[in-house]
Amino acid sequence: MAQIRIARRVLTECIAAMAFPILLLSILVAPVSAPVVAETDRSRARWCGVETMPLKPSDHSWAQWVAPRLRSRSIWRTDLPVFVTAVLLSALSLMVAFFGFIGAAALVFSPVFWLFGIAAQVGPFTPESVGETLLAMPAGIVLGAVTTTVLTGTSFLRDLLLRAFSRSRDPDLLAKLEELRTSRASLTAAFEFERQRIERDLHDGAQQELVAVVMRLGMLEATATAAAADQERIVRLARQAQAHAERALERLRDTVRNIHPRELSDLGLIAAVRELAARSPLRVELNSTGDDAQLSSPTATAVYFTVSEALTNISKHAGVGSARIDLRCTTTDVHVRVHDDGVGGARIYAGSGLAGLRERMRSVGGNLEILSPPGGGTLVVASAPSQPPW
Repeated sequence: MAQIRIARRVLTECIAAMAFPILLLSILVAPVSAPVVAETDRSRARWCGVETMPLKPSDHSWAQWVAPRLRSRSIWRTDLPVFVTAVLLSALSLMVAFFGFIGAAALVFSPVFWLFGIAAQVGPFTPESVGETLLAMPAGIVLGAVTTTVLTGTSFLRDLLLRAFSRSRDPDLLAKLEELRTSRASLTAAFEFERQRIERDLHDGAQQELVAVVMRLGMLEATATAAAADQERIVRLARQAQAHAERALERLRDTVRNIHPRELSDLGLIAAVRELAARSPLRVELNSTGDDAQLSSPTATAVYFTVSEALTNISKHAGVGSARIDLRCTTTDVHVRVHDDGVGGARIYAGSGLAGLRERMRSVGGNLEILSPPGGGTLVVASAPSQPPW
């Protein structure tokens, strides 16, 4: 593992060395390029095994993120110092990598060059015999090791300066923490809303049906006791009790399915969405690709209920009788799109079912977006990694 991290550090320094001309040109537009370079440096640090927090939200483009960043004080406290550090250390890495690795290669292959009549000069050293070229080979290996060490040290220096410039109370870091607190509060509210919905469904649905069953059975008992000959009334009451019991059973099944569908646990996400589409009052066109075997249970559940809520909203509000679902599963992530050609105008607002679903998707490292121009239909897009980041 340590060798891999060292290799990553040397590789990133070599990339930084090659990117030095671009960094030099980016000084001309430093206020705009500084946040991009600083965020790229944070990504480099994470790839090298250093814990850093990304500031750019995954659902934002660079333009959407840089524009407000330019108006914050963080660009002066964090981004510009990191940018200047990146330019200076990239220049150092360029010189070290260029002269170090080229010199090491010239020394190691010095005997080969000698065979072709070339005396490979490295600094003040110029071989004058075959013996000197052979002695140059271990010197080249040592130079390569020293160059690797210096580049690794440069990478660690980048990390040190990055942490030093990020220790100040970065308003964007505080904003991100506040976003996490808000997200947690929204998720808690969504779960509370779901518990209330389950209680309401049980109270207004199955419970009422079971009360009706009990009443019918009481009437059936009274009728059978008072008038054993009134067979027709007894049969009618028995049939009514049976009908209420069947409705109660069906409502209980619906409630349990809304908590966690059995198809999702037994057959997987694709089969569960297919069953969901079959039960929908809409004509649903389902296009599914990939294999859902790699999906974790939290991710599959979040995507399933996103599709369920989207179909319910289409049935209630879109004013159309059809919908289309595109579901794609890979070994690393899952993407789903639910589209209708209805009236549009849907939006996510606090306390809505879609707001709860968006927080649920975010809780597994995903995201949910809605594109719904008035009169242009509604497109619900959800994506998440196969395994949650936690």
